[in-house]
Amino acid sequence: MTGILYLIPSPLGEGQLSDMLPPGVLERISGLSCFIAEHPKTARQFLKLAGLQKPIQEMDIRVLNEHTKKADIELLLEPLMKGMNAGLLSEAGCPAVADPGSDLVMLAHGKGIRVIPLIGPSSILLALMASGLGGQRFSFHGYLPVEREAQARKIRELEKESGILDETEIFIETPYRNMKLFEALLANCRESTLLCLATDITLPDESILTKSISDWKKSRIEIGKRPTVFLIRG
Repeated sequence: MTGILYLIPSPLGEGQLSDMLPPGVLERISGLSCFIAEHPKTARQFLKLAGLQKPIQEMDIRVLNEHTKKADIELLLEPLMKGMNAGLLSEAGCPAVADPGSDLVMLAHGKGIRVIPLIGPSSILLALMASGLGGQRFSFHGYLPVEREAQARKIRELEKESGILDETEIFIETPYRNMKLFEALLANCRESTLLCLATDITLPDESILTKSISDWKKSRIEIGKRPTVFLIRG
């Protein structure tokens, strides 16, 4: 019998784990000894806070990141094929959602390994919930192009799609490029388009604001390098 692959969300920043993860999830995590993570160091820090029953040194932590070759992903599932349960641990938020892991999960399904997602924070859904932009139809686009002209075209394209499809468009950016994307949105969107900036979600200095582009131009803010989710509704 194969083991179970648990998909383990992790906090979006520093804070009490009990405020972000249910007791049942923490209990489930504490009983595991095999993990697949993007960065072993931060994974160990999280697991220590989660109250693992075994010493951290005895944990089997395997690496899965953007450099992992598809041919090597199957090796990560070896413990599960031998009947051991394992956890796929996100660096922040939910595994396989704007985060490595979907190839591993798909392979697990193909091998008959049961996959169980655990409850935890998703910055994308939390931002959508709090934006007021509507969640009946939405699309997440990950990162937009970095090059200026390509980025501008993509912004105008998403704004048009939002109006035609009546849906909210969601995307993210590397924190140090936050302000460049914010300025690009102000420069390329129509005055009436709604823009939500959801910054530092679940953290003490959380800020979630939705305004028209016209109003944003009158009251620009400094996001800095704080993790931010961007949402628009044309």
